[in-house]
Amino acid sequence: MPRKPKRPCRMTGCPNLTDKKSGYCEKHEKPMQRHYERFARGYRQHERYGSAWRKIRDRHLAREPLCEMCRAYGRFVAATLVHHIKPLGDGGTHDERNLMSLCISCHEKIHKRKKPS
Repeated sequence: MPRKPKRPCRMTGCPNLTDKKSGYCEKHEKPMQRHYERFARGYRQHERYGSAWRKIRDRHLAREPLCEMCRAYGRFVAATLVHHIKPLGDGGTHDERNLMSLCISCHEKIHKRKKPS
């Protein structure tokens, strides 16, 4: 049975041909898979935040129901997220002093992300 012809590698400037499903040659397949796993997929939230975090988050939102950044500017906006002031990856904890109630807009500003459209 005839096979499909090989296609050029999806990596810009790579002259190699491939018949792999990913579209990358052997040289570029693993680095691109690592890039995809790290940046495109994001992290698995349930691995970092479990049921204990959900309880802490709910308790903090009940205690601080308004966005703390908006309240500092005289606006009263309901908080929907709890932000770690010092990130967990940098040694932060779920301690109340390290948590901040925020609306989505303020949380995106802190992380300098644009709102998905």
